[in-house]
Amino acid sequence: MKRLLSTIAIISASAQMAFSQAPKPVADVNGVVDNTPDSIAKALMARPKPGSSRKGNNPVLFLIGNSTMRNGTLGNGNNGQWGWGYFEHKYFDNNKITVENQALGGMSSRTFYNALWPDIRKALKPGDWVIVSIGHNDNGPYDSGRARATIPGAGHDSLVVTIKETGKQETVYTYGGYMRKYIEDIRRAGANPILMSLTPRDAYDDKGKIVRKPHSQWLAEVSRETGVPYIDLNEISGRKLDSYGRWKESYHFYKDHIHTSLFGAEMNARSAAEGLAESTDPKLRPLQAMMKDLTLPTVSVKREEGKPVVFITGDSTVKNEDKDEDGMWGWGSQAYTVFNKKKITCVNCAKAGRSTRTYLKEGRWDQVYNSLQKGDYVLIQFGHNDIGPIDSQKMRGTIPGTSDSTHVYKMKDSGRYELVYTFGWYLKKFIQDVREKGATPILVSLTPRNEWKDGKIERRNDSYGKWYRQVAEETGCEFVDLHNITADYYDKKCGSKEKAMKYYKRDHTHSSLLGARVNAKSIAKGLKKIKSPLAKYLK
Repeated sequence: MKRLLSTIAIISASAQMAFSQAPKPVADVNGVVDNTPDSIAKALMARPKPGSSRKGNNPVLFLIGNSTMRNGTLGNGNNGQWGWGYFEHKYFDNNKITVENQALGGMSSRTFYNALWPDIRKALKPGDWVIVSIGHNDNGPYDSGRARATIPGAGHDSLVVTIKETGKQETVYTYGGYMRKYIEDIRRAGANPILMSLTPRDAYDDKGKIVRKPHSQWLAEVSRETGVPYIDLNEISGRKLDSYGRWKESYHFYKDHIHTSLFGAEMNARSAAEGLAESTDPKLRPLQAMMKDLTLPTVSVKREEGKPVVFITGDSTVKNEDKDEDGMWGWGSQAYTVFNKKKITCVNCAKAGRSTRTYLKEGRWDQVYNSLQKGDYVLIQFGHNDIGPIDSQKMRGTIPGTSDSTHVYKMKDSGRYELVYTFGWYLKKFIQDVREKGATPILVSLTPRNEWKDGKIERRNDSYGKWYRQVAEETGCEFVDLHNITADYYDKKCGSKEKAMKYYKRDHTHSSLLGARVNAKSIAKGLKKIKSPLAKYLK
């Protein structure tokens, strides 16, 4: 009886306004047209059937959203854009709960509720969880076109409209009103609702901070009213973007100011997981028990007080077998032949066969990034493997040059799509990441190969050497030209491929122990030449 009286009170307090009295919908500031609904049949087939991921009697976590959660008709990154819902499963134990991304581009809280929600509602079972994070498209006309606008705010007002194209009559509610509808339906099914604010846009306010969406306030209001857990994804991701700086912030989006690249989607997915895991709302404890550990991966390094760490990144010319005296060696293994072990700690994080692209893609760079502390140094040397094929064989090549241009490639073996950048772009990303942590990045040009012409060892000064210099000039990053320092030494000492063979092992690229020591000495010589602060830690 008490609940009935409460419902009557809400209804009596509600005002069904006339169309002429309706407030203007939230402005469409996205400036893009999401055409997913134009091929909705194909999109619906690509989305999982609601509840189909369920394992036995385990619960399902349903994700309700738009293109920022699931992008494109197929949601597979073929347009270079990704939604964060694609990656959210990584943060949950699949043996305890499955994650279903039911989002669809172009949907507002209103159109999703009317068109897609009924099938999901039928699939809900007691103990399931539903994250509702939708609202970017709650704009435009109330009664024509896509007719997806909701009344701004969290009030209880409603508006009866007649859709011009169809003549169909529909009652439109406030943004908060639709949230209440989702909540009521979820609870009726014995499931658990979670309200989550929207992803940030690529837009800054007059104070130089990422704009926070008004929907956050409306969601917080509904959360307080209904007692539903609320996660402010907009704020969590917004703070991260604020800390990145303009250039790094910008590449978290792709093509426009609303849809995210892989970087942005993965960041939002982690932010959503962090918000859930760190919430003190007791209602979320059962869900938190089904989450994975969110500890960031780091490099294993024993830090000593007063000693900075120099992280060495690169490929097999930096780290190789490094054990058999007559085998292949990377110069990173010989770091302590030139650096003073009492003053600085050297950590060789290089990996054979990696390019800038694959070093980043495999998460190796993130381990270094997560480990950095103020005062550290990072030596960055790649190039030997960046020259290979981009979308076939080892799929590690990068686009030649230093511009910020990109291209979406379809990998021939897996059929997966990847947004690939230039060699120089990856270097610039590494440099910016290091500086963000208060550490010092130093570019190191690639080692010379044992290829000779007219009594001189090869130089790549018109390709990778040029690109290293361009990036160094553009960013102001320190640059050690190991390529030419070592090449000058071999020109003087050897004069031919045959005489230089003692510095190489098995092929024209990989170093012998002697060659690795030569390259380490070239590092020291280069640091002294440019008067790098790192030079004070040399022997």
